[in-house]
Amino acid sequence: MSGVNEIRSSFLQFFARNGHMIVPSSSLVPRNDPTLMFTNAGMVQFKNVFTGVEKRPYVRATTAQKCVRAGGKHNDLDNVGYTARHHTFFEMLGNFSFGDYFKDHAIEYAWDLLTRDFGLPPEKLTVTVYYDDDEAFNLWKKISGLPQERIIRIATSDNFWAMGDTGPCGPCSEIFYDHGDHIPGGPPGSADADGDRFIEIWNLVFMQFETLPGGERVNLPRPSIDTGMGLERIAAVLQGVHDNYDIDLFRALIRASADLTGVDSDGPQRASHRVIADHLRASAFLVADGVLPSNEGRGYVLRRIMRRAMRHAQILGARDPLMWRLVPALTREMGQAYPELVRAEALISETLKLEETRFRSTLARGLAILEDETRSLGDGGVLNGETAFRLYDTYGFPLDLTQDALRARGLSVDTEGFNAAMERQRAEARRAWSGSGEAATETIWYGIRERVGATEFLGYETETAEGVIRAIVKDGVEVETLNPGERGSLILNQTPFYGESGGQVGDVGEITAPGFRAEVTDTRKKLGDLVVHDVVITEGAARPGVAVELHVNHEARAATRANHSATHILHEALRMVLGDHVAQKGSLVSPERLRFDIAHPKPITRAELEKVEDIANHVVLENAEVTTRLMGLDDARASGARALFGEKYGDEVRVVTMGEIADAEQRERTYSIELCGGTHVHRTGDIGLITIVGESAVAAGVRRIEAKTRDEARKRLEADSRAYGDLAALLRAPAGEAAERLEALIEDKRKLERELAEARRKLAMGGGTGEAGAARDVGGVKLYARAVSGVDMKDLKSLADEAKQNVGSGVVVIAAASEDGKASIVVAVTPDLTNRFNAVELVRLGSAALGGKGGGGRPDMAQAGGPDGAKTQEALAAVEAGVRRAARA
Repeated sequence: MSGVNEIRSSFLQFFARNGHMIVPSSSLVPRNDPTLMFTNAGMVQFKNVFTGVEKRPYVRATTAQKCVRAGGKHNDLDNVGYTARHHTFFEMLGNFSFGDYFKDHAIEYAWDLLTRDFGLPPEKLTVTVYYDDDEAFNLWKKISGLPQERIIRIATSDNFWAMGDTGPCGPCSEIFYDHGDHIPGGPPGSADADGDRFIEIWNLVFMQFETLPGGERVNLPRPSIDTGMGLERIAAVLQGVHDNYDIDLFRALIRASADLTGVDSDGPQRASHRVIADHLRASAFLVADGVLPSNEGRGYVLRRIMRRAMRHAQILGARDPLMWRLVPALTREMGQAYPELVRAEALISETLKLEETRFRSTLARGLAILEDETRSLGDGGVLNGETAFRLYDTYGFPLDLTQDALRARGLSVDTEGFNAAMERQRAEARRAWSGSGEAATETIWYGIRERVGATEFLGYETETAEGVIRAIVKDGVEVETLNPGERGSLILNQTPFYGESGGQVGDVGEITAPGFRAEVTDTRKKLGDLVVHDVVITEGAARPGVAVELHVNHEARAATRANHSATHILHEALRMVLGDHVAQKGSLVSPERLRFDIAHPKPITRAELEKVEDIANHVVLENAEVTTRLMGLDDARASGARALFGEKYGDEVRVVTMGEIADAEQRERTYSIELCGGTHVHRTGDIGLITIVGESAVAAGVRRIEAKTRDEARKRLEADSRAYGDLAALLRAPAGEAAERLEALIEDKRKLERELAEARRKLAMGGGTGEAGAARDVGGVKLYARAVSGVDMKDLKSLADEAKQNVGSGVVVIAAASEDGKASIVVAVTPDLTNRFNAVELVRLGSAALGGKGGGGRPDMAQAGGPDGAKTQEALAAVEAGVRRAARA
């Protein structure tokens, strides 16, 4: 039992046999401690359990926890590769008691595991206790049998742990392994304690007290245990080596690096191999936990780690990107224990390859500048800060990379000058922003962004997290307090809330802390990476610096994810059915529905929509994994990824793929590949169902598709089914025959309406008893004048035509009042009289009598209307008077 994987498993199984729950490693991005950049100890995921805020169904736990120390006060980056035990990524083995056992069991478990299961000789072990912890001293003496001189009392803070200035704390007991007198160094507490002979392998924290505000220390009612043992360190001991980089795990990674570069792993450049092996682990696990390289926060630390390793790959002479080619070796070594590595292998490889490709394109020029600027510097010289900043700003050289490149030559960097140049750039950016016209109305966000930095978005991986309030805005002004009932905006250092962008609406949910609650009504993005939470305070007050818990509304987020993924699936289905000209022209993705516009020149038929639905739901039922990769924009487009209309993309983009489908040659291909920064389902089956509920025109050549998924789709279909059932019941027809029965009834109705209209016409015209007889002689011309009712206005002209035929030669005028009190009038002139009588002039006389204005038509047929239906007789008389005058002329 000496391999790293076996050691890890044996540790966990030992404590499992002793009643401990094996708890999986938490993410490297802390969800419950916003003060930490990365998870750096095993107890981080149990912080709220230790403080009593959270209860779990077990009181004993054991973990193998992923840890990163490469930022903030826990920053080992500069030493990695040059010492035997510094790492950016490491694994911490631990056992925990939450108010269950205490010092006696903790010491007994540690001694039994080390000396019995791991087989370490007791004479090789030395322990320390806090100077006044007599209880721990006596327990070690009793349980281990160690002589008093190897149970060393330490009076410094090294042997007293505290969570902070206030809160849980307690004495520690550290276990050291003696690597032998051939290595310089003395036991802990001695003058030579800084040597490498005695190496700490395990730290037992006895969480015994609580420090109150003001410094008073009281006993905890339920003392607890928190231990941590570095897996790499204990593996070195068990494998008989002094150097962590000589254990089997690192030797496998270093061997892979040596094989690909052709450079001896133990030669003069062995430090470069070590840097690459260490930084590969940190980079891969950070990407697997949702961190991607950027110029802010965690992403910036990741970029520094990656680029430092890539710089050492260049030192080894690697002509092409190297890091991504080492990912399979890492997955072989650690994938079984950490399956997230396997799941994210493609994303890790793509991210490393992209970052190294981009970095290499600027590395040569940057190093040439560095060489020119330092050629005249002697040993101990200092590179000016302006040059270091230019390398950072123009060529993407982090400051520590420049320092690392110069260290081998005994040179350093003027960091004060570097910081001054950075501040000048910020001042220029502020001035540019203030003069940017319309954008200047949101200058407040620029100032906040500059002061507090970008918001770390955690929402791809989680819907809950902790954060610290960094700024508060109310009515466009930054304030220090937001009280109950007030509305405003909160900006935090990190958040799982998605800010509205790319057509996807912002998340809703709540932000809480003891005595405080705020309802998040919307989430927006400002300046690209500042996430603004619009809130209404329902309890307590919001103040900057307060740590809070953030909870995204799960149901709303899940529905939004489904609708967003369904948008991608429908987009591709429409292309398959309608043609490659289909391109998305904008979208809206909300929890209730999805809507997107596409370029298409004509209405989409019902048959086409049904085919689109069939294809889309086939992909849903495949339940294929939805994957995300980080790629360069040009590479993404070359791979076939579709960009969305109106979106702005950076040099690096997230590429979302989903589904498999056979092409025209029956070869399997990826169904959908799109550039997208939104949140998506994990598998297409999570969408449940896609149903299209609307198709319409929004502009020339642009159609709008509306659809629903999951429960909303089911509810829509259920409502449609109930409505159809109700209709069938009303029609007294079997469900399958309801449409035919309704169609027959509609035809019957149309027939009856036609018959009724004909009957009304006949009745209006005198029941068909000889309309010609109703004509009178007016100035020697036949005039047929009649007021009718119960006739549709659209039928008046056909009545006039019929009357003309019966009159033979003459003028016809028919006026009708409608149900709403208005009136219409028609004048017709037979062809032989149009040279004497003009229908348009005559109908305008009638319209004036009805209170109307004008009228229109032809000399032989004209129509007009008016608001006063009670004056149809006056209108007929006015037309008759006009006929009489024209007849005399």
